[in-house]
This record gives sequence, C-alpha cells and structure tokens, in this order.
Amino acid sequence: MSTPSAAHDDAGSRTDEDGGGRGGRLGRIVRAPLGWMVTGIVGVGLVSGLTATGPGPVPVLGAVVAVAVYWVVMRRVAGRSTPEIARQGAGREALRGGAVGLGFVLVSALLITVFGGYDFSWAGNGFFSVVWSAAMVQAGAAVTEELMFRGLALQALEQRWGSRAAIVITGLFFGVAHLGAPGAGAWSALAIALEAGVMLGVAFLWRRSIWFVAGLHFAWNTAEQLLGIPVSGHTPQGLFTVDTHGSALLSGGTFGLEASIVPVLIGVLLTVRMVVLAGRSGGLRPARRPGRR
Repeated sequence: MSTPSAAHDDAGSRTDEDGGGRGGRLGRIVRAPLGWMVTGIVGVGLVSGLTATGPGPVPVLGAVVAVAVYWVVMRRVAGRSTPEIARQGAGREALRGGAVGLGFVLVSALLITVFGGYDFSWAGNGFFSVVWSAAMVQAGAAVTEELMFRGLALQALEQRWGSRAAIVITGLFFGVAHLGAPGAGAWSALAIALEAGVMLGVAFLWRRSIWFVAGLHFAWNTAEQLLGIPVSGHTPQGLFTVDTHGSALLSGGTFGLEASIVPVLIGVLLTVRMVVLAGRSGGLRPARRPGRR
C-alpha cells in the first residue's frame, strides 16, 4: 500500500522506532496475546480486589464492571470479538454450568459422607442472610476468576501455543495460585489443578462460554459454602456445619472438599468426557501458524 509522501513514511518510521503510536513497539507488545492477557488480568484483578469482599451486592456489581473491562481489553486492545460473553443464551449456559457444578459437589459430598468422611448438622444461622451473602460473594468470585483464567489466560495461551498447552499451563497456575490458602499443600494444589483448573478449562473449550464455566464455578463454591465445607481452606458461614473423620485423603482435611480424592476422580471422569465433546465440536485448536496474530 502506498503512502501520500516520503515525509509521512519518515514520520511513521520515527514513531515506530520511538515506540509511540498504535504501530509502536509498546503497542505491538500490548496487542500480542501475552500482552493483552496481562493487561486484562491486571484490569479485572483490580476490580475484583476492590469489590470481592464488599457488602451486599457489591461483589456482583464488581463482576459487571469486570465484564466491561474484559470487553474493552478484548475489543480495543486485542482486536477480538467476544462471543464468549454474549448476552444471548447467557442464562441458559449459566444454568447448564450450574447444574454440572451442583451435581459435582453434591455427589462428591454424598460419597464422602457414605464412606464416613463427613457428618453434617444444622448450623442454625439465618437462612436468607446466609444464602444471600453466599450468592453475592460467590457470583462475583466466579465471574471475575473465569474472566481471568479462562477468558484471558487460556485464550491468550491457546492462541499462542494451542488448546492443549493452554489447558496444562492454566491448570497448573490455578493450582499454584491456591497454595497460599489455609491448609494448602502439594497435594491440594495438584488436586485443585486437576479438578478445577483443567476441568474448568476443558469445560470452556467445550462450550466456549464464560457463562457456562462461571455457572459451574458459582454452583460449586456456593454449594460447598452452604454445606459448611471449607472452600479452598476458608471455613464459611453456611447452613450446616461439618465434622470430618478419618483420612484427610477422603475428607480433604482442613483445605476442604477439593483436596479429597473423591472429587478428583469424579473431576477426571468429567474432564475426559468434556474433552471428547470439545473435540467433536471443534473446540480444541492447534497452535497458531507463524506470521498469524
């Protein structure tokens, strides 16, 4: 493509060399997959940090703002469309994901109870206040975490190195990110990497919907909290209290259900099934070819 004048070419070249303008070095770095990934994670993470523990509906309002930040980064910085956060069908996808997450937790908790690991009793806390608080906090956490891990990190790494590498990297990072939780250790990090990091990543590749994985994540954590089971090491105020018995490998110990072998095995089975479904639907993508953004 020709330019109006040699002077314009010289000016454009100087702008690029200095790193300014949309075509500058900094601009190219930010618009590259790893660049917009970091930009988006910083933006969404900042919103989450300011609103996650706020009163009442503040975490949910934070999630709304986080979605807006995500949209701006993807559309204006990455230059991508955002079908993964489309409003059409969002409720349906969230309900589907919620059904999977609720079933996952209830079946896991039931099996652990049957094998003698859990003993539940009614806590006597206010029903509506506990449910409302849990729903607000977990909805905000589910949306913001899925935007960061699946929307930004997984899709950026997938664009750079393909779906399989992206799943492995984000799954491991998800496990490492939980090492700072109370009661965490090498086993809990590995367990949550497999049953949450990898499973949620594959679930996203299957449905290509943030709402599906956010619904799964929300139902999972909310069900745990209402049952009184520690959520990643944090003991919640739930409708029940739970006493653990026997091996920590069965009950998950102080870290909670995620460190139990039961949900790990169930999660692996679900992951295998969703990998097959993602493959059939074309959700597994190869690494980009050289020269493509």
